[in-house]
Amino acid sequence: MSRSERLFDLLQVLRRHKRPVSGKILATETGVSIRTLYRDIASLQALGAMIEGEAGVGYVLRPGFLLPPLMFTQEEIEALVLGSRWVIESADNHLSDAARSALSRIATVLPTDLRNDLEKSTLLIGPGTNLPADIVDLKYLRKAIRNEHKLILDYSDKNDAASTRTIWPFALTFFDSARILLGWCELRQSFRHFRTDRIISAHMTGERYPERRQTLFKKWREAEGIKRNFD
Repeated sequence: MSRSERLFDLLQVLRRHKRPVSGKILATETGVSIRTLYRDIASLQALGAMIEGEAGVGYVLRPGFLLPPLMFTQEEIEALVLGSRWVIESADNHLSDAARSALSRIATVLPTDLRNDLEKSTLLIGPGTNLPADIVDLKYLRKAIRNEHKLILDYSDKNDAASTRTIWPFALTFFDSARILLGWCELRQSFRHFRTDRIISAHMTGERYPERRQTLFKKWREAEGIKRNFD
């Protein structure tokens, strides 16, 4: 394993640990000696990585650092390309443009051989069904989710029955045939799923809902009996 690959692996291990982790554990997970680990941590710190801690106490990586040049395995490149192509084909215009931009940005900082792998990938996304048009811009719904703000929805169900709901939006799900906004409904006092093409209007109240969106997401998974890990 090259030194750059070793440093990249160490970064990945540090990112998985949200709390300080001992040098012994890091050395075991990266397959190096404790002496080499300390040298690698010093090298990353010299490159600008905010690794806090010391020998005998533990280390933690503060977010926001990328090892230049950006390194990925071939399988990771394929996953990025395939996922981005799905977003380009299946998401709303804002996310589609963001996916194209992200691929372009990644390509500019990859080493030449990996850039060629990205540009020449032949993993393709097949044609799907035509999604119904949305009245409300999904960018607005995503903003409400990020800000954890309550939404007032004017909604029309499958029987064309109209209602006004105040919800706590916490996730947006993309299916081949529909896009679904997940939220806690104050009217029903339970989780509800709203097809985005049936949302007539949406307005943020400016008021934050009382729980964090990750907490709501966890409770929703438990209520739905979903065991899959989305982390």
